[in-house]
Amino acid sequence: MNLLLGSLTIGLILSLLGLGVYISFKIFSFADMTADGSITLGGAVAAVLLVSGVSPVAATLTATGAGLLAGLVTGLLHTRCRIHPLLSGILTMTALYSVNLRVMGKSNISLMSTQTLADTAEQLCTPFFGTGGNVLLLGWQVATRDLSVLLATLLLVLLTCLLLYLFFRTNLGTTMRATGDNPQMVRAQGTDTGLMITLGLALSNGLIALSGALLTQYQGFSDVQMGIGMLVWGLASVIIGESLVRGGRLGLAICGVLIGSLLFRLLVAIALRFGLNPNDLKLITALCVFGALVLPGWLSSLTSRNMGGRHA
Repeated sequence: MNLLLGSLTIGLILSLLGLGVYISFKIFSFADMTADGSITLGGAVAAVLLVSGVSPVAATLTATGAGLLAGLVTGLLHTRCRIHPLLSGILTMTALYSVNLRVMGKSNISLMSTQTLADTAEQLCTPFFGTGGNVLLLGWQVATRDLSVLLATLLLVLLTCLLLYLFFRTNLGTTMRATGDNPQMVRAQGTDTGLMITLGLALSNGLIALSGALLTQYQGFSDVQMGIGMLVWGLASVIIGESLVRGGRLGLAICGVLIGSLLFRLLVAIALRFGLNPNDLKLITALCVFGALVLPGWLSSLTSRNMGGRHA
């Protein structure tokens, strides 16, 4: 049960990464490689501030702001310097590796003796679960800390999803979505599409950095290599979510990303539980994304052929 709670918590945390990738990849059709660097940036900034005695909430918000700046840089490289979207993200991601090392001062930082949001969540839930180390849940003894962190993370992620949904229903959010759908029409209305793309990338990387800050506080350390392959994880969440939740509505898409992240993390946990070599995890992730990309097309083609054969 503790393994399940841990998997759900990580899946919820990384759903924020998936939401960030959804904004850049699906709304703006922007292949943003910044994600691998900005998630590490969020973790690095949060870890350094926490070790320095800054409150967990302030450290997390500051880390989110650092991600906003990273996305802003990528957006300016593309819109003002006329650099290809893919190259813009690669340039920022490459620069962020050195920036993250500068911020941290070393390759990793431990938070084992530092107050984090995980500790705060445990303290807030103590009146409900008691001071014991375990609590009975569905007949299973689970750690109070794990259950507290899961509930707090779920509340935070749901609140973030709601705020994101409401934002994209505002005039600014609608304009940003329209920029991704039809930039020529938006320019004809006198709107600066470059500004919309830049703001969108800033929002995307802010969410990704928030995910990195939460992940760092949950696992108890920040590492300069923690962002490697995270873009693929975000894509997996988006693609799996799209496969499960059909329909182009914004609310369904956001729910799909959340479900996709949880499902993907559960699949990974099950694979590890049954003996998957952790060294093969990135390979399995890539194969899952490949399958999610290819299988719907194959199934649709097969269905069309079968229908055609019946009508013939």
